[in-house]
Amino acid sequence: MEKFTYKKHDANRILATAGALGALTVLLTVTRLGFIPWFSGAAITILHIPVILAVCLHPEGLSGLWAGTAVAAVFGLSSLVYAAVSPAGPIDPFFQNPLISVLPRILFGICTFLLYKAFSLICKHLPSSFMLLAVSLTAFSGTLLHAVFVLGALVIASAIPLQVMWAVLIGNSLLEAGAAVVLGTAVIGSVQGISKRQKSKLNSNQK
Repeated sequence: MEKFTYKKHDANRILATAGALGALTVLLTVTRLGFIPWFSGAAITILHIPVILAVCLHPEGLSGLWAGTAVAAVFGLSSLVYAAVSPAGPIDPFFQNPLISVLPRILFGICTFLLYKAFSLICKHLPSSFMLLAVSLTAFSGTLLHAVFVLGALVIASAIPLQVMWAVLIGNSLLEAGAAVVLGTAVIGSVQGISKRQKSKLNSNQK
């Protein structure tokens, strides 16, 4: 009975996380708040950060995989729908193809989970002061991986030349990775801090 209750509780947590972060992704897409204008005329996106948060908020077992993949799917579908309903740029019509808008995002969600597991395994042998290092490394490398997946799909579809892909990776994606590190680490650090205080308070009350 206890095992069944735990699994049910875990599933509810995953659904709650995926629902909240998926809704945030849609909101950022529809309002365009997820795109920060940049001097090059392009935009720096933070739309991928909810996927990273979904993964890092569920470090146990495969929970992060399901939560991250679900939010990644919402990310991709919202990108597809927005490109079909309200295209804003010359390459937006290409995002009406799910192989460009949805598949790279789902792969990004899966790979972000694998990255977080790998970095967590390494960082657990470090002092406790480095506990957020796995989140920072995941946010940085995951962001670059997301850019490679999406831009690579656009190159394959002949939407952009290979030279543009490298220019965007250097000019935009590094900044997006930096933003993901700052925001991702801040959010996860705050959640972990609140969780620790709650556990400490519970232990004090039990004593």
